[in-house]
Amino acid sequence: MIAARFQAREGEKLRCLLCPHRCLLLHGALGRCLARRNHRGTLMAESYGQLTALALDPVEKKPLFHFHPGSLVLSAGSYGCNLSCAFCQNHNISRERADTRFVSPQELAALSGKAGNNIGVAFTYNEPLIAPEYLLDCADLLHEQNQKVVLVTNGMIRPAPLEEVLPAVDALNVDLKCFSQEGYRKLGGELETVKHTIRRSVEVGCHLEVTCLIVPGLSDDPAQLEEMAAWLAGISPAIPFHVSRFFPRYQMADSPPTPVETVYALADVARAYLRNVHTGNC
Repeated sequence: MIAARFQAREGEKLRCLLCPHRCLLLHGALGRCLARRNHRGTLMAESYGQLTALALDPVEKKPLFHFHPGSLVLSAGSYGCNLSCAFCQNHNISRERADTRFVSPQELAALSGKAGNNIGVAFTYNEPLIAPEYLLDCADLLHEQNQKVVLVTNGMIRPAPLEEVLPAVDALNVDLKCFSQEGYRKLGGELETVKHTIRRSVEVGCHLEVTCLIVPGLSDDPAQLEEMAAWLAGISPAIPFHVSRFFPRYQMADSPPTPVETVYALADVARAYLRNVHTGNC
């Protein structure tokens, strides 16, 4: 546990300035993300180096189809998230403090360097942007050994911290949950914040791919998907876009999976605007 960045004192409370929630924390209080706590008047990054999962994956699994295809990437996950998606596939680590093992940045970089055909580390499984301190410390070491830094993220980070994080990132996949503020409000998020993350990632030269999980009632409306694809094409029609099928999970365990035909039809809608559209979980 180390002192967290991006904080401000307001009387006896601490304001976390990392994400749009801007949690105001009394002594001992934990942020909405479950990873940042007011500990005796100092905001601490409790999840620093606390990993719940570590696995060597194909980079296409992130999914990144246009970034060193055919390579492997060491996937590292911690716990916590700043969204509350009812369909979360990793709710056992995103919505609760899971069992962890401490892995220092030095140890993670060493493990990554020893793995064959491995391009670097993907910070994934839970939300990596709630722990930028660990991400940045690891990125310095990984780049020293000519390896890549990958993020799989919901993009829910405020502009100022984002500007410090992006120079350390080589590639990211942003999960664009839907394309309405009302939909994001149900998830505890902000659409405009995620849009800003996507736009800035391209502007600063990161490799970006975007995923939309097609959840019935949230993101399966063709008109909304068309608006999303048109907006992405306005940034760059070359942005790879993954249209992925929903399966029952977490608080939506009793919901039916998205019909395959729906996923294919929405992918065709996106192809009118974007050159690289892929379907997933089909």
